[in-house]
Amino acid sequence: MPPTLEQKTDAFKRLDEVKLTFAKRDWFPGTSGNLSIKVADDPLQFAVTASGKDKTKLTPEDYLLVDGDARPTEHTNLKPSAETLVHAVVYKKIPQAGACFHVHTLGNNLISELYFSQRAFSIQGQELIKGLGIWEENARITVPIVENFADIPKLAAAIEKVISPEIPGVLIRNHGIYAWGANDFEAKRHLESFEFLFEYHLRWLQLSQAAHNLAKAQA
Repeated sequence: MPPTLEQKTDAFKRLDEVKLTFAKRDWFPGTSGNLSIKVADDPLQFAVTASGKDKTKLTPEDYLLVDGDARPTEHTNLKPSAETLVHAVVYKKIPQAGACFHVHTLGNNLISELYFSQRAFSIQGQELIKGLGIWEENARITVPIVENFADIPKLAAAIEKVISPEIPGVLIRNHGIYAWGANDFEAKRHLESFEFLFEYHLRWLQLSQAAHNLAKAQA
């Protein structure tokens, strides 16, 4: 069944809340990033950010509904975000996903470049791994990294090959991260956890190098 007006309005309102929260953290430099919330499974429909909007502001034309092929389901002059097809792939590959968020930060860009040769970033033993719903003691996670293809169908296909329900996120080299969850609350928690883990690791690398240089200078 198509979503009701109430479902559509609710999805837009929840996207507003997430958008402003992330905007305050400067996670949408320029007009980058995109957000979506699923509103129907069969056929797939989701609310997604419109292209080219200033995400620090709220307007009546910030979102639209699209189908599983990233096409608008209603008459509109708005264009969906360029990478909407990636959201569609996430919802198709991970049926339990109910929201998907994409942001650009210095942390996720640096991590994606540092570890691109390995096509993945791994980290172990950090408390915030629990924020991803992984509660094993001394847990280790591995986040896949894909090339930043300019061709969006090619990018979406590359993401489809590597994502799995076990790790709710994927990095794009020198671009950003997509993170998802069963709903907007969970997707937000997952994204915040990933970003903390990236920042922690980058600080750890800096401090480790500084300690090494100091020890070398004192030798």
